[in-house]
Amino acid sequence: MQTRRLRAEPATLANIAPFGTLLSPMSDAPVIRSAFYGDTVAIRKPGRFVGDDTLEISVASIEARPLRVSWMERHFLHTQTFFPLGGSAFAMVLAPPCEGEMPDLDAARALVFDGSAGLMLHLGTWHEFPFALRGIAQVCILIRRDTARDLAHVQGNEARGPDLDKKDIVARAGVAIELVV
Repeated sequence: MQTRRLRAEPATLANIAPFGTLLSPMSDAPVIRSAFYGDTVAIRKPGRFVGDDTLEISVASIEARPLRVSWMERHFLHTQTFFPLGGSAFAMVLAPPCEGEMPDLDAARALVFDGSAGLMLHLGTWHEFPFALRGIAQVCILIRRDTARDLAHVQGNEARGPDLDKKDIVARAGVAIELVV
């Protein structure tokens, strides 16, 4: 088995663009002002959220685990979204959407979210679940109900459903990814 080391870098508007949208007050989206609150409220719509009435809000408490990626998954029917709670820092490994059955591991990046901004993934972006960086990371997640159900039904160390494609990259490609933070 081959181990690829990815040096984690801070998430920015630019480096997150191939994978999703950084949800931050620093977004370059135009400001919309409220007719009711005038200049006291600045609203931005940094990206197009895709979802339906099956969305659920989950809160994950993520404890430290080895910074090693063995699986990557993608979603076809919703733009899965992660919001840090209480300034929780976390890291994610991401690979751009693709047509193939496996992520392009050569295009994978490791990004650090400092707790001040969230992430809305593009449809089809390959990712591993967030890694806690300092103590326990608290993350609010928008996810489809059926996707959460499909993740609970492991089939040969992988999971599949209408919105979910979770692959064992070690078994399929002989590659594990190790984050360096």
